Amino acid sequence: MLLVVARIGRAHGVLGEATIEVRTDQPEDRFYVGSVLQTEPTSFGPLTIKSVRDHNGILLLGFNGIDDRNQIERLKNVLLLADIDIHEGSTEDDFHVQELLGCLVTTHDGIDLGPVTDVINLPGQDVLAVDYNGKEVLIPFVKAIVPDVDVKAQKIGVVLPDGLLDE
Repeated sequence: MLLVVARIGRAHGVLGEATIEVRTDQPEDRFYVGSVLQTEPTSFGPLTIKSVRDHNGILLLGFNGIDDRNQIERLKNVLLLADIDIHEGSTEDDFHVQELLGCLVTTHDGIDLGPVTDVINLPGQDVLAVDYNGKEVLIPFVKAIVPDVDVKAQKIGVVLPDGLLDE
């Protein structure tokens, strides 16, 4: 599955390097010399990495065919995508955001709340954003509240705490 692993930021220096906003837990597996990444929009890619380095904690990448600051500035905000096996090394309780988006959320007593529109990463836990009759409802993504997740069937079962849907 093609997933976003980074966003190209500002140009760095005059030799065509860019700062990279990393959006993967495994940057060492995605960003190495020779790695080919797809882009969004697709008209900018694919891009092959020619240099990788850390500059004061910021990842800098250079790409084949991009040799100066003007060329790399045209790529600012372009998303970098990699073909990733989302099930590799995962357990039954591991889910990728892409798998959860669009899943129908249903209460334990059979009420359809709506689809998952986003997964928000907070320090304490992730939160499911659900479109409930045109209103966004946030549901903590913890086992006690979300005991059933079936990504193949695109269904998520929840046990809502009292008052969560009250206006």
